Amino acid sequence: MTQTAEKFEFQAEVNQVLDLVIHSLYSNKEIFLRELISNASDACDKRRFEAIKNNALGSDDLHIKIDFDAEAKTVTISDNGIGMTRDEVMTNIGTIANSGTKKYLESIAKKDRDDANLIGQFGVGFYASFIVADEVEIRTRKAGADAVDAVSWKSDGKSAYTLENIEKEDVGTEIILHLREEEADFADNFRLKSLVKKYSEHVAFPIKMLEVTYPEKDDEGNEIPAKTPEYEVVNDATALWKKAPSELKDEDYQGFYKQLTNDFNDAAYWSHNHIEGTQSYSNLLYIPSKSPFGMFQNPEDREGLKLYVKRVFIMDAAKELMPNYLRFVKGIVDSNDLPLNVSREILQDNPLLQKIRTGLVKRVLGLLKKKAVDAESYAKFWTEFGDILKEGVVEDFANREAVLKLLRFSSTENDNADENIALDDYIGRMTGDQDKIYYLTGESYEAVKNSPHLELFKKKGIEVLLMHNRIDEWIMSHVTDYDGKKFQSVAKGKLDLGEDKEEEKETPEEAKNFLNQIKENLKDKVSDVTASSRLVDSASCLVMDEDAMAIHMQKLMEQAGQSMPSQLPALEINLDHALVKHIEQVADEDRFAQWSDMLFQQALLAEGGQLKNPAQYVHQLNKLMLEIMK
Repeated sequence: MTQTAEKFEFQAEVNQVLDLVIHSLYSNKEIFLRELISNASDACDKRRFEAIKNNALGSDDLHIKIDFDAEAKTVTISDNGIGMTRDEVMTNIGTIANSGTKKYLESIAKKDRDDANLIGQFGVGFYASFIVADEVEIRTRKAGADAVDAVSWKSDGKSAYTLENIEKEDVGTEIILHLREEEADFADNFRLKSLVKKYSEHVAFPIKMLEVTYPEKDDEGNEIPAKTPEYEVVNDATALWKKAPSELKDEDYQGFYKQLTNDFNDAAYWSHNHIEGTQSYSNLLYIPSKSPFGMFQNPEDREGLKLYVKRVFIMDAAKELMPNYLRFVKGIVDSNDLPLNVSREILQDNPLLQKIRTGLVKRVLGLLKKKAVDAESYAKFWTEFGDILKEGVVEDFANREAVLKLLRFSSTENDNADENIALDDYIGRMTGDQDKIYYLTGESYEAVKNSPHLELFKKKGIEVLLMHNRIDEWIMSHVTDYDGKKFQSVAKGKLDLGEDKEEEKETPEEAKNFLNQIKENLKDKVSDVTASSRLVDSASCLVMDEDAMAIHMQKLMEQAGQSMPSQLPALEINLDHALVKHIEQVADEDRFAQWSDMLFQQALLAEGGQLKNPAQYVHQLNKLMLEIMK
C-alpha cells in the first residue's frame, strides 16, 4: 500500500556538497558509476556479514546489476545487499553525519587538493549521481523487512527530497538515474561496460548487465526472433587479494587500490602476501602516494585496513590491525582462522590477531626499507608521511630501531630543508673519534640552520642533524641512541666533541666577577651564567639541562594552555665578542643591567622563545645602540 510522499529539506551542508559535486567535479563525471558500485558492494558485504548471525537474511547470489534505457535516458544500479529502512535513508542520504564535512567544504573552497580526490574520503559518493542526473530515485528494502516496508527517495538535487513507503519485491537497493539531456550517452551498453572495466573490475561481487543480442537470419534469409537476453557478469568478480601475486600485473593492483580507497592517485607502493603455517591469512597492503585529508587533524578517524574472514567482510579494523603511526596504510587482511562472529571487543584480546598485527607491521616497515633504496621515490613518501612515521619511535618500542632507520633529517651538510639524510648516512660520515649523533631541534628550518649553537660545529666541520618539526623535540625526549651511538643535543648540557672537547679554560677572576654580575641581574631568568667555548660569532646563547624541554617547545606548550614547570636555562657568554668586551667596560649599574638583559633577550630570540614585552625590548635596544654610537 503506497503512502503519500512527504517532502523534506536537505541539511544545509548537503546543499553545499551537492552544489560542489555537481559543478566542481563535472570534468570527472564518469566517476558516478564507480561511487554507486562501491556503495552497492558495501551493501552486499553488510548483508553477508549480518547473515552470519541471522540465517534468515540469506547471502547467496549477492550481486550488482546495471541496467539502462536509452530511450528513457535512465541508468539503474541495483544490488541485493542489506538495503535501508526509512530512517536509514533519511540519515544516510538526507543528511551528512560526518564531522569532517565542513573541513571538506573548506578544502575544496581553498583548492588545497584535487576536488575529485576528496569525494570518497567524506562518504559523499552517492551525490556524484547528480553530476549526470537531474533526478535520482532510490528504491530500497531492508533485508528481513516485508515488501510493504520498502521506501522510495526522490530528489532533483537542488534543495529538497521526497520520501514515501512503497512495495518492493526484492531485498536491496536500486538507484535510478534520470540522465541530463547532455549526459544521455551514458545509457549505452559499451560505455557502461568500459566504465566497469576501468573502475570496478575487481569488486568482489559479480556486476551483471544484460548481454547484447543481435537479430539473426535463417538459411533462407528470414529474420529469426532475438532470444531473450540474459544477464552476464562483466567484471572479474573475484577477491583479488586471494590470487597469487604472479597472476597480477601492476595495473591490476593500481585498479584495485583506487576501487578500494576511492583515491584518484596511484598507490606509491604495495605488498601482497599469503601466510601459511600456524596461522593462515592473506594481506594486500598499500602505501598511498598522497596524504589523505585530515590525517594529522584526526588521527583516530581513519579507515585503514579492512578485515575479512574467509572472504566475508567483518569490519574496518584499523586500530586492531595497524598501529597509529602507520595509519596511512590501506588494504585488506583476510584470515582463515578467526571466527566469523568476531566483534571489535573480541579482536582487542585475540592472540591470533595480535600475531597478525605484528606480522603486518614488520611487512610495512620491511617494504619501506626496501623502497628507501630509491632516494627520489622515498623522498616523495617522506614528504607526505614522514612526520606520521616519526610517531613510531615513541609508540612502537619493539620496532624502534627499524623505524629510526627509516627516518630522514635535514643536516648542516645540505643546503635546504628538502635535502634529507638517514641516520646511517650520518654515521657513515662521522670523522675522527666522534661517537655521538649531534642534533638540534627548533621551530623552523631557518631557526635551526642559523642557530648560534652550531658555530663551534661549523668551525670544526662536524655535521649536525637539523630537526625543525614540532614533533622532533618530543621524539628525541624518548630516544637515547641508534646503532650504538648516543644522541646529543648541541643546545643542551655540556658538549664533548671527542678529540675536539670543549676547552675548559680557567676563567680569569675578573671575568668571573663580570659573569657573576650578569647572573645577579638575571637571577629570575637564568640558572647560571658561564663563559662559553661553543660560541664563535654570537655574543650569547641559552643552554638547557640535558633532560629539560627545549625553549621553543615550552613556548608551544604554553600557547596550547599547558602549564610548564620552571626550567630556567643557563646563559653562556662569548667573552671574545666585541659587544661583550664593550659591556665589560660599562660602569653604570643601570646600564649594565640593561645590557645584561639584552644578552638574555637576544639569546632567547635565537632559541625561538617569546619576548614578554617586544615593544620594550625594541625601545631598550635602540637606546643602547644610540649610546654606543655617541
